[in-house]
Amino acid sequence: MTALNERYETGLKNLKIIDQEAGEKVIESLIDCSPDLVKYIIEYGFGDVYNRTELALKSKELTVVAALTAMGNAAPQLKVHIHGALNVGANIAEIQEVILQMSSYAGFPSAINGMLALKDVVAERKLEGKQDESGVMHPSSVPKGVSRYALGAQTLNTLNANQVENLEATFKDISPDLARLVIEYGFADIFSRPALDSKHREMATIAALTAMGTAPSQLKFHIKAALHIGVSQVDIREIMILMSVYCGFPAAINGTLALKEVMRETKI
Repeated sequence: MTALNERYETGLKNLKIIDQEAGEKVIESLIDCSPDLVKYIIEYGFGDVYNRTELALKSKELTVVAALTAMGNAAPQLKVHIHGALNVGANIAEIQEVILQMSSYAGFPSAINGMLALKDVVAERKLEGKQDESGVMHPSSVPKGVSRYALGAQTLNTLNANQVENLEATFKDISPDLARLVIEYGFADIFSRPALDSKHREMATIAALTAMGTAPSQLKFHIKAALHIGVSQVDIREIMILMSVYCGFPAAINGTLALKEVMRETKI
Protein backbone atom coordinates (compact mmCIF):
# COMPACT_ATOMS: atom_id res chain seq x y z
CA MET A 1 0.00 0.00 0.00
CA THR A 2 2.90 2.33 0.74
CA ALA A 3 4.20 2.00 -2.81
CA LEU A 4 0.76 2.82 -4.19
CA ASN A 5 0.52 5.91 -1.99
CA GLU A 6 3.95 7.05 -3.15
CA ARG A 7 2.93 6.66 -6.79
CA TYR A 8 -0.25 8.64 -6.17
CA GLU A 9 1.57 11.44 -4.38
CA THR A 10 4.21 11.60 -7.09
CA GLY A 11 1.53 11.67 -9.77
CA LEU A 12 -0.44 14.37 -8.00
CA LYS A 13 2.69 16.51 -7.71
CA ASN A 14 3.43 16.13 -11.43
CA LEU A 15 -0.18 16.86 -12.35
CA LYS A 16 -0.04 20.12 -10.40
CA ILE A 17 3.23 21.13 -12.08
CA ILE A 18 1.96 20.42 -15.58
CA ASP A 19 -1.77 20.96 -15.75
CA GLN A 20 -2.44 22.95 -12.58
CA GLU A 21 -6.09 24.02 -12.27
CA ALA A 22 -7.10 22.50 -15.64
CA GLY A 23 -6.01 19.02 -14.60
CA GLU A 24 -7.54 19.37 -11.16
CA LYS A 25 -10.92 20.25 -12.72
CA VAL A 26 -10.84 17.05 -14.76
CA ILE A 27 -10.08 15.02 -11.63
CA GLU A 28 -12.89 16.73 -9.70
CA SER A 29 -15.36 15.99 -12.51
CA LEU A 30 -14.60 12.25 -12.31
CA ILE A 31 -14.10 11.59 -8.62
CA ASP A 32 -17.80 10.94 -7.85
CA CYS A 33 -18.48 8.55 -10.73
CA SER A 34 -15.17 6.69 -10.98
CA PRO A 35 -12.63 7.21 -8.20
CA ASP A 36 -10.61 4.26 -9.55
CA LEU A 37 -10.19 5.98 -12.92
CA VAL A 38 -8.92 9.07 -11.11
CA LYS A 39 -6.52 6.88 -9.14
CA TYR A 40 -5.13 5.24 -12.28
CA ILE A 41 -4.83 8.53 -14.17
CA ILE A 42 -2.77 9.98 -11.33
CA GLU A 43 -0.72 6.89 -10.51
CA TYR A 44 -0.01 5.64 -14.02
CA GLY A 45 -0.28 8.73 -16.21
CA PHE A 46 1.38 11.24 -13.94
CA GLY A 47 3.17 9.00 -11.45
CA ASP A 48 4.71 6.31 -13.66
CA VAL A 49 4.88 7.99 -17.08
CA TYR A 50 5.25 11.72 -16.47
CA ASN A 51 7.78 11.04 -13.74
CA ARG A 52 10.18 9.68 -16.35
CA THR A 53 12.83 12.31 -17.01
CA GLU A 54 14.32 11.27 -20.35
CA LEU A 55 12.02 13.58 -22.34
CA ALA A 56 11.60 17.23 -21.33
CA LEU A 57 8.16 18.32 -20.11
CA LYS A 58 7.81 20.86 -22.91
CA SER A 59 8.47 18.16 -25.50
CA LYS A 60 6.01 15.83 -23.78
CA GLU A 61 3.23 18.39 -23.79
CA LEU A 62 3.78 19.47 -27.41
CA THR A 63 3.63 15.85 -28.54
CA VAL A 64 0.47 15.25 -26.50
CA VAL A 65 -1.14 18.33 -28.08
CA ALA A 66 -0.26 16.90 -31.50
CA ALA A 67 -1.69 13.47 -30.68
CA LEU A 68 -4.94 14.77 -29.18
CA THR A 69 -5.42 17.19 -32.07
CA ALA A 70 -4.89 14.39 -34.58
CA MET A 71 -7.25 12.02 -32.75
CA GLY A 72 -9.95 14.69 -32.82
CA ASN A 73 -12.13 13.10 -30.15
CA ALA A 74 -10.78 14.47 -26.89
CA ALA A 75 -11.44 18.22 -26.88
CA PRO A 76 -11.53 18.65 -23.07
CA GLN A 77 -8.25 16.78 -22.67
CA LEU A 78 -6.70 18.76 -25.52
CA LYS A 79 -7.50 21.99 -23.68
CA VAL A 80 -5.95 20.58 -20.50
CA HIS A 81 -2.72 19.83 -22.33
CA ILE A 82 -2.64 23.16 -24.13
CA HIS A 83 -2.73 24.65 -20.63
CA GLY A 84 0.01 22.17 -19.72
CA ALA A 85 2.22 23.10 -22.65
CA LEU A 86 1.99 26.78 -21.73
CA ASN A 87 2.67 25.96 -18.06
CA VAL A 88 5.93 24.14 -18.84
CA GLY A 89 7.49 26.65 -21.21
CA ALA A 90 5.96 26.38 -24.67
CA ASN A 91 4.88 29.67 -26.20
CA ILE A 92 1.62 30.27 -28.02
CA ALA A 93 3.25 30.33 -31.47
CA GLU A 94 4.84 26.90 -30.92
CA ILE A 95 1.46 25.40 -30.01
CA GLN A 96 -0.12 27.10 -33.02
CA GLU A 97 2.53 25.51 -35.22
CA VAL A 98 1.97 22.02 -33.80
CA ILE A 99 -1.77 22.30 -34.41
CA LEU A 100 -1.29 23.81 -37.88
CA GLN A 101 1.04 20.96 -38.80
CA MET A 102 -1.70 18.48 -37.99
CA SER A 103 -3.57 19.75 -41.07
CA SER A 104 -1.05 17.72 -43.09
CA TYR A 105 -1.51 14.50 -41.12
CA ALA A 106 -5.06 14.55 -39.71
CA GLY A 107 -6.78 17.04 -42.02
CA PHE A 108 -8.11 20.55 -41.74
CA PRO A 109 -11.12 19.74 -39.50
CA SER A 110 -8.77 18.44 -36.79
CA ALA A 111 -6.51 21.48 -37.15
CA ILE A 112 -9.50 23.86 -37.01
CA ASN A 113 -10.86 22.24 -33.85
CA GLY A 114 -7.40 22.26 -32.29
CA MET A 115 -6.93 25.95 -33.07
CA LEU A 116 -10.35 26.78 -31.59
CA ALA A 117 -9.34 24.90 -28.43
CA LEU A 118 -6.14 26.95 -28.26
CA LYS A 119 -8.14 30.15 -28.75
CA ASP A 120 -10.40 29.23 -25.81
CA VAL A 121 -7.46 28.37 -23.55
CA VAL A 122 -5.58 31.59 -24.31
CA ALA A 123 -8.74 33.61 -23.58
CA GLU A 124 -9.29 31.75 -20.29
CA ARG A 125 -5.73 32.33 -19.16
CA LYS A 126 -5.90 36.04 -19.98
CA LEU A 127 -8.99 36.35 -17.79
CA GLU A 128 -7.04 34.60 -15.02
CA GLY A 129 -4.26 37.18 -15.39
CA LYS A 130 -1.69 34.77 -16.79
CA GLN A 131 0.93 36.28 -19.07
CA ASP A 132 1.90 33.66 -21.63
CA GLU A 133 4.74 34.23 -24.05
CA SER A 134 3.27 34.76 -27.50
CA GLY A 135 6.29 33.79 -29.57
CA VAL A 136 6.41 34.92 -33.17
CA MET A 137 4.31 33.36 -35.93
CA HIS A 138 6.61 33.43 -38.94
CA PRO A 139 5.08 31.89 -42.07
CA SER A 140 7.34 30.04 -44.45
CA SER A 141 9.20 32.35 -46.78
CA VAL A 142 9.88 31.26 -50.34
CA PRO A 143 13.13 32.89 -51.50
CA LYS A 144 12.91 35.07 -54.57
CA GLY A 145 13.27 33.01 -57.71
CA VAL A 146 12.52 29.73 -55.90
CA SER A 147 9.26 27.85 -56.37
CA ARG A 148 7.20 26.36 -53.55
CA TYR A 149 7.99 22.95 -54.99
CA ALA A 150 11.73 23.61 -54.88
CA LEU A 151 11.52 24.87 -51.28
CA GLY A 152 9.43 21.87 -50.25
CA ALA A 153 11.80 19.47 -51.97
CA GLN A 154 14.78 21.09 -50.28
CA THR A 155 13.06 20.83 -46.88
CA LEU A 156 12.05 17.21 -47.44
CA ASN A 157 15.58 16.34 -48.56
CA THR A 158 16.90 17.44 -45.15
CA LEU A 159 14.80 14.62 -43.69
CA ASN A 160 15.54 11.99 -46.34
CA ALA A 161 17.71 12.64 -49.37
CA ASN A 162 15.75 10.23 -51.58
CA GLN A 163 12.17 10.95 -50.55
CA VAL A 164 11.32 13.47 -53.30
CA GLU A 165 12.36 10.99 -55.97
CA ASN A 166 10.51 8.20 -54.14
CA LEU A 167 7.29 10.22 -54.04
CA GLU A 168 7.54 11.21 -57.69
CA ALA A 169 8.24 7.63 -58.78
CA THR A 170 5.47 6.14 -56.64
CA PHE A 171 2.72 8.46 -57.84
CA LYS A 172 3.76 9.39 -61.39
CA ASP A 173 1.38 6.85 -63.00
CA ILE A 174 -1.61 7.40 -60.72
CA SER A 175 -1.53 10.88 -59.15
CA PRO A 176 1.53 13.05 -59.79
CA ASP A 177 -0.39 16.03 -58.46
CA LEU A 178 -0.66 14.34 -55.06
CA ALA A 179 3.13 14.08 -54.83
CA ARG A 180 3.43 17.74 -55.82
CA LEU A 181 0.85 18.85 -53.23
CA VAL A 182 2.52 16.83 -50.48
CA ILE A 183 5.81 18.56 -51.23
CA GLU A 184 4.40 22.05 -51.72
CA TYR A 185 1.94 22.13 -48.83
CA GLY A 186 3.42 19.69 -46.35
CA PHE A 187 7.04 20.75 -46.65
CA ALA A 188 7.11 24.23 -48.21
CA ASP A 189 4.04 25.86 -46.65
CA ILE A 190 4.07 24.03 -43.30
CA PHE A 191 7.31 22.26 -42.34
CA SER A 192 9.58 25.12 -43.39
CA ARG A 193 7.85 27.62 -41.09
CA PRO A 194 10.49 28.79 -38.59
CA ALA A 195 8.40 29.27 -35.42
CA LEU A 196 8.86 25.61 -34.41
CA ASP A 197 12.15 23.73 -34.72
CA SER A 198 12.37 20.70 -36.98
CA LYS A 199 13.01 18.27 -34.11
CA HIS A 200 9.74 19.17 -32.42
CA ARG A 201 7.95 19.02 -35.77
CA GLU A 202 9.11 15.44 -36.25
CA MET A 203 8.34 14.50 -32.65
CA ALA A 204 4.82 15.94 -33.02
CA THR A 205 4.32 14.03 -36.28
CA ILE A 206 5.51 10.78 -34.72
CA ALA A 207 3.08 11.23 -31.81
CA ALA A 208 0.19 12.02 -34.15
CA LEU A 209 0.82 9.10 -36.49
CA THR A 210 1.21 6.74 -33.53
CA ALA A 211 -2.06 7.97 -32.05
CA MET A 212 -3.94 7.68 -35.34
CA GLY A 213 -2.58 4.20 -36.04
CA THR A 214 -3.54 4.34 -39.71
CA ALA A 215 -0.26 5.13 -41.45
CA PRO A 216 2.52 2.66 -40.50
CA SER A 217 4.68 3.43 -43.54
CA GLN A 218 4.55 7.17 -42.88
CA LEU A 219 5.27 6.58 -39.20
CA LYS A 220 8.42 4.64 -40.08
CA PHE A 221 9.47 7.37 -42.51
CA HIS A 222 9.13 10.05 -39.85
CA ILE A 223 10.96 7.96 -37.26
CA LYS A 224 13.85 7.65 -39.73
CA ALA A 225 13.67 11.37 -40.47
CA ALA A 226 13.66 12.27 -36.80
CA LEU A 227 16.72 10.13 -36.12
CA HIS A 228 18.42 11.68 -39.16
CA ILE A 229 18.01 15.25 -37.83
CA GLY A 230 19.12 14.45 -34.30
CA VAL A 231 16.09 13.28 -32.36
CA SER A 232 17.39 10.43 -30.22
CA GLN A 233 16.18 6.86 -30.05
CA VAL A 234 15.45 7.50 -26.37
CA ASP A 235 13.26 10.51 -27.23
CA ILE A 236 11.19 8.42 -29.65
CA ARG A 237 10.95 5.55 -27.18
CA GLU A 238 9.64 7.97 -24.57
CA ILE A 239 7.06 9.39 -26.98
CA MET A 240 5.72 5.87 -27.47
CA ILE A 241 5.51 5.28 -23.72
CA LEU A 242 3.73 8.62 -23.35
CA MET A 243 1.24 7.62 -26.05
CA SER A 244 0.19 4.64 -23.92
CA VAL A 245 -1.60 7.19 -21.72
CA TYR A 246 -3.43 9.00 -24.52
CA CYS A 247 -4.16 6.40 -27.20
CA GLY A 248 -3.62 3.11 -25.39
CA PHE A 249 -1.12 0.31 -25.20
CA PRO A 250 -1.82 -1.17 -28.67
CA ALA A 251 -0.86 2.13 -30.32
CA ALA A 252 2.20 2.46 -28.08
CA ILE A 253 3.26 -1.12 -28.83
CA ASN A 254 2.83 -0.68 -32.59
CA GLY A 255 4.77 2.58 -32.48
CA THR A 256 7.59 0.97 -30.52
CA LEU A 257 7.71 -1.94 -32.97
CA ALA A 258 7.98 0.59 -35.81
CA LEU A 259 10.94 2.18 -33.99
CA LYS A 260 12.49 -1.28 -33.57
CA GLU A 261 12.10 -2.00 -37.31
CA VAL A 262 13.67 1.31 -38.26
CA MET A 263 16.62 0.71 -35.96
CA ARG A 264 17.14 -2.77 -37.44
CA GLU A 265 16.84 -1.55 -41.03
CA THR A 266 19.21 1.36 -40.52
CA LYS A 267 21.52 -0.54 -38.11
CA ILE A 268 21.19 2.18 -35.47
